[in-house]
Amino acid sequence: MLRRPFLACGFLLLGSLASAQTAPNAAELAAYDGLLQAAAEGDAETIRSLAAAGADLETADSAGRRAVHVAAFASSETALAALARAGADLNALDGETYDAVTIAAVANDPEFLSEALRLGNRADLVTSRWDGTALIAAAHLGHAEVVRRLIAAGAPLDHVNNLGWTALIEAVVLGDGGPDHQATVKALVAAGANREIADRDGKTPLRLAEERGYGEIAALIRGE
Repeated sequence: MLRRPFLACGFLLLGSLASAQTAPNAAELAAYDGLLQAAAEGDAETIRSLAAAGADLETADSAGRRAVHVAAFASSETALAALARAGADLNALDGETYDAVTIAAVANDPEFLSEALRLGNRADLVTSRWDGTALIAAAHLGHAEVVRRLIAAGAPLDHVNNLGWTALIEAVVLGDGGPDHQATVKALVAAGANREIADRDGKTPLRLAEERGYGEIAALIRGE
């Protein structure tokens, strides 16, 4: 059973809507068969039967989404578990360079994310067109519980993406300074994220927070 509808996932970058993750649309879902259809429907029994019959576990749609990605967009832990047991590559990247964990991180789906990590999806993959990580994506969006679970799974705290930003910097510059991003910053700082890594303009997370008037976040970065 699906826990959420298929939705196109995206996030804001520097104030403009940038395409990020794209879930299968209605036409694509209707055209699915075999493993992709079973993953979309959360049909673990069919996945097991198809795998036993020799189905290609890495078959992909025109957007490069494999069954593991479709299962992530569908939030189907049972489908993902069946795919993992059959030997599917949980760390595969889709055509937009996302893995199942980053899809779950952007969707704020901590339960699916934890299951993917338990089954063998890595927390340290470099994903997205920005050469980021699931942790950076979650910090950007203020998905604090996802951030905490990724930290516990060993996600790299100080990875710098191709924008020159860490998870801590993204939580400041792309956040709204509110409770969710405060909780995100608190988790990152408590875990030991490097507060001295600056952006390309030489601005540290503390300075960026102060410039934006995010007093609570600035205090957290100072360790107060």
